[in-house]
Amino acid sequence: MQTKKVTIQGVSGCYHDAAAHIYFSPGEVETIPCATFQSMFDTLSSDASLLGIVAIENTIAGSLLQNHELLRQSSLRIIGELRLRISHVLCALPGQTVEGLTEVNSHPMALMQCEQYLRRHPNLKMVERFDTAGSAREIAEGNLTGHAAVCGEYAANLYGLEILERGIETNKRNFTRFLILADPLVAAESGPAERDIDKASIVFTLPHTNGALSKILTILSFYDMNLSKIQSTPIVGREWEYRFYVDLTFDSLARYRQAIEAVRPLCRDLSILGEYAEARMTH
Repeated sequence: MQTKKVTIQGVSGCYHDAAAHIYFSPGEVETIPCATFQSMFDTLSSDASLLGIVAIENTIAGSLLQNHELLRQSSLRIIGELRLRISHVLCALPGQTVEGLTEVNSHPMALMQCEQYLRRHPNLKMVERFDTAGSAREIAEGNLTGHAAVCGEYAANLYGLEILERGIETNKRNFTRFLILADPLVAAESGPAERDIDKASIVFTLPHTNGALSKILTILSFYDMNLSKIQSTPIVGREWEYRFYVDLTFDSLARYRQAIEAVRPLCRDLSILGEYAEARMTH
């Protein structure tokens, strides 16, 4: 089986890395770390043989609007999705104990998500770092005693750290939805078979007239389309006009395609970002 090369944002061991290995399991995966989401999209756009995985929304933090825009501006296609539960661990060099630690390092969002646990351990000074997995790597490579990282179990194992506590996040219903991306040239062969397609992501703008959005939603409802998500973003330079990102789920691919043709004349710049199989929750 050919190794899939998948671009990720973050360092090896991050949640994007873990998500890539879960989605493409049991196949061989080589992840290509990128420092930012912008550089990840640039890398993907420069090589049609690469696939990508990108977080698009989180049940606690909400939508990643920057990634919606990066996807729209690219020519990439969504070919799949993964919903992954985000569970944090506290890890340190082997032989360390929680009581003997003095500092905990992680991304500020991860530290915030574990605030209740960390508050019960006042000996741990919270120090923000750029990345959850990067914090684990820094401790391992620097042999930093007295330091702990908040990261995923995948990162702790990758860097040989000992897990002192599992599931330290305050909210146990923390899920991130990831999109799998491909160049249009390989999207058809890399994506699902037509019989498995039951979800689509589209983006469009509307004329600034009364009832414009209501008409679109009425037509989609008529064709039995379920709106699993609708996200609006302001259009820069066009006051009070918005771009709408919509996720649709459906039972009939034929009805979905009829629905798209029915709303297209009422929209400006309607684009299909991808047609794929809806993800089930991954614990």
